[in-house]
Amino acid sequence: MAQLDRQIIIILDFGSQYSELIARRIRETQVYSEVISYRTTVEQLQEINPKGIILSGGPNSVYDAGAPHCDRRIWDLGIPILGVCYGMQLMVQQLGGEVTRAERGEYGKASLLIDDPTDLLTNVEDATTMWMSHGDSCTLLPSGFEILAHTENTPCAAIADHEKKLYGVQFHPEVVHSVGGQALIRNFVYHICDCEPTWTTAAFVEQAVREVRGKVGDKRVLLALSGGVDSSTLAFLMHKAIGDRLTCMFIDQGFMRKHEPERLLKLFQEQFHIPVEYVNARDRFLAAIAGVSDPEEKRRRIGHEFIRVFEEESRRLGPFDYLAQGTLYPDVIESADTNVDPKTGERVAVKIKSHHNVGGLPKDLRFKLVEPLRKLFKDEVRKVGRSIGLPEEIVQRHPFPGPGLAIRILGEVTAEKLDILRDADLIVRQEINRQGMYGHLWQAFAVLLPIRSVGVMGDQRTYAYPIVLRFVKSEDGMTADWARVPYDLLETISTRIVNEVPGVNRVVYDVTSKPPGTIEWE
Repeated sequence: MAQLDRQIIIILDFGSQYSELIARRIRETQVYSEVISYRTTVEQLQEINPKGIILSGGPNSVYDAGAPHCDRRIWDLGIPILGVCYGMQLMVQQLGGEVTRAERGEYGKASLLIDDPTDLLTNVEDATTMWMSHGDSCTLLPSGFEILAHTENTPCAAIADHEKKLYGVQFHPEVVHSVGGQALIRNFVYHICDCEPTWTTAAFVEQAVREVRGKVGDKRVLLALSGGVDSSTLAFLMHKAIGDRLTCMFIDQGFMRKHEPERLLKLFQEQFHIPVEYVNARDRFLAAIAGVSDPEEKRRRIGHEFIRVFEEESRRLGPFDYLAQGTLYPDVIESADTNVDPKTGERVAVKIKSHHNVGGLPKDLRFKLVEPLRKLFKDEVRKVGRSIGLPEEIVQRHPFPGPGLAIRILGEVTAEKLDILRDADLIVRQEINRQGMYGHLWQAFAVLLPIRSVGVMGDQRTYAYPIVLRFVKSEDGMTADWARVPYDLLETISTRIVNEVPGVNRVVYDVTSKPPGTIEWE
């Protein structure tokens, strides 16, 4: 595991949907953190040499058959450990305490009543709101532990063995609903683990450049440029590291938004002075997914076609040893297929969806990969982009999926549907910008559904497609909430779409958060 800073907090992942949020909250304290498997051995942890360890929550009960357990020897490492929800229950069970099914589960907001306001709970206000999600409770603490806090339903909401620096919380301090959660995390990171705030943008850029130079040497690198903040930041970073040994290639796969290919080429070549090789492969990509309705198959074929085009074009441009990709941490996590332990068969975490740059790579890939952003969250990429001179119009650009509009058209993708969605999407972006809403939203886009509905336009019956508007707010893309935008904005967008886009007679608004939905529809 590449370590970007000698100070590191490790999260052992037991399958929680929130494990990555724990890492992000720790990084907000400017201390580096990574999520790794709960199967990690003590010897492997000693090699990493973390300043602290956090055990994540998880969907299991500690008494379930095949429930995930960590190496029991970690309790004797002398390293501060914080167990969260399932992690706390596992700590209690393995150290000789008892965990039982609670008479009444606790889900949602709860008032945390503090019994010991020191150490882990320093500066955490009494009766602050914390987010609960558990059906089991600790009923007998191991020797040496004491209660730090409780709730109305949970006697042991926070516990500690101060001497051994072992801590547990039944709630989830990492989620935004936990008002005092970040204060608790800061206490663990700074006061208990004795970390210093050295994980900074400048430190990352310096080390990333050094690692790229060390890995690539005097070889040439091909970069897949899309124009988004990820690939653009990657281009600037790689150009800073290796200069003209970088070749940026923009593959126009035909799934971009209206006018974006032209804008991208002009921006990079005329303003940034970074040469870009343009490849028009629209017909090829459309043919590759012709008749395909399954979203995973669409992603796989598009990812496969990307690599094949890169390989073919690289032969034309002269040999390349490396392919640079803007893969981010959430891409890696959401594409992780770690749901079944090959030894025990136990189910731990479930793959959400494949990302084209981590899920569609063929086994016979000719390139070696270089992915300096692989351990960053989206907000961290934006900070890096700003620090190396990326213009704000790109830094603030909404996330756009690698497969583009192909996964915003549900079902089969055709040229006609692409034209419809491009026109609808352009109207969405125009109106969002006109009302000054763009910077307040994580994403705002249109989705085309593969169904038709009856409408009336000009006294004539119509049978046309519906457009779904998807506007969300988020901090990192791992969770998201649907945006409560003004009705007059929705009305304007709807009116324009049904009047200006042929083939559409209905506009609907998606009011689903993530979870249970995802931000994209496919």
